[in-house]
Amino acid sequence: MTTITSDIFSSPADRSDGQSRPFQEIGNFWRQFLARAFDPYRPELHYMRGPGPAWRAKHLAVSPAVQSMVAEIRATRARRSLAHA
Repeated sequence: MTTITSDIFSSPADRSDGQSRPFQEIGNFWRQFLARAFDPYRPELHYMRGPGPAWRAKHLAVSPAVQSMVAEIRATRARRSLAHA
């Protein structure tokens, strides 16, 4: 997300010639605003949000022996929860 900040407008006393230029300052503000608002760099589009389906297919492949142990554990938990209910 882009943060937009604005500089404090300078007062006429701050200017060396003693004259304020409000239209120039407004133009500068809008120029900076548009440059920051429409900046094409969007880092959130390139942020890796975690492993994708190819990683899961490779790393979460489980052998049949492990699958049968997981099934036994789940069945045991199911029996315990029915016995306590």
